Amino acid sequence: MQESTLSGRILGLANLGLMVLDADQRIIFWNQWLASRSGMAASRVQGLALVEAFPELSGKRIEQSLHTALANNLPSVLPQNQDRTPFPLFAAGTWGGERIEQAVTLTPFNEGKERFCLVEVADVSNTVGRERQLRGQAEALRAQSYVDGLTGIANRRHFDVALDRELRRAQRQDASLSLLLMDIDSFKAYNDHFGHQQGDACLTMVAEAFASRLQRPADLAARYGGEEFAAILPDTTPEQAARHAEVIRAYVESLNMAHAPKAVHPHVTLSIGVASFDKERLNDAKSMLEAADRALYAAKREGRNRVIVAQPA
Repeated sequence: MQESTLSGRILGLANLGLMVLDADQRIIFWNQWLASRSGMAASRVQGLALVEAFPELSGKRIEQSLHTALANNLPSVLPQNQDRTPFPLFAAGTWGGERIEQAVTLTPFNEGKERFCLVEVADVSNTVGRERQLRGQAEALRAQSYVDGLTGIANRRHFDVALDRELRRAQRQDASLSLLLMDIDSFKAYNDHFGHQQGDACLTMVAEAFASRLQRPADLAARYGGEEFAAILPDTTPEQAARHAEVIRAYVESLNMAHAPKAVHPHVTLSIGVASFDKERLNDAKSMLEAADRALYAAKREGRNRVIVAQPA
């Protein structure tokens, strides 16, 4: 078999598009891969300028890149983030529908005194699809890692990240910020009497109830741990936070969920501690959480089912 025939056979079998353009961007070689994905045989495009074969490429990035490659003898790879489907190429034999996604490489070369450019077009649709799938899975996992599996509200990890972010914003902008810590009263008695399955249902109902009272997009409802919940209230003063906490407390009480006989109150209730950002005293997550926790347990000591606002030490 002659060398030229063998070369043509090999190029025809290549699993990517190969074309060669002369210095005027005219097509002098066009392999079978391109023919089967463009619907245009080599005999139809040979001798045509690239923009004659593909008028839509006129003035586009690929035409400019080809000019630069031929003029300066510099290879290049077209950035996929700007155009993933520069050529109108489709799945083999279809010539319509959704274009295949492409990676395009331009390699200028000289043959004697003449300049040419080899254009390689690879089908990366499957790779891009896998990348999208992996990104989607990663985003789903990331979302799950910030959501409490039982109640569907934010988990402790999400709460910690959000509190740190809102604290930095409050410090930077000298803005108000409040924090609520709340605990289901006598929850151990509830679990012991009704069982853990019903206890989980109670946690979910309380979470949905208190989260529904947070109306602003920046407010965050979170499960802090066990039967404890928390809320981050940006741009909220201590007085506003106390009123907000009272709305939550009263709403949960109004649900009239029957409690265990040994509970302090006949229906499920919440005790809530409130703490607010203070540039001099409560200016970090640790101090705010400790203040809210002290207020919460003060509410427990004073009979439960009440709101206590942390006072200056």
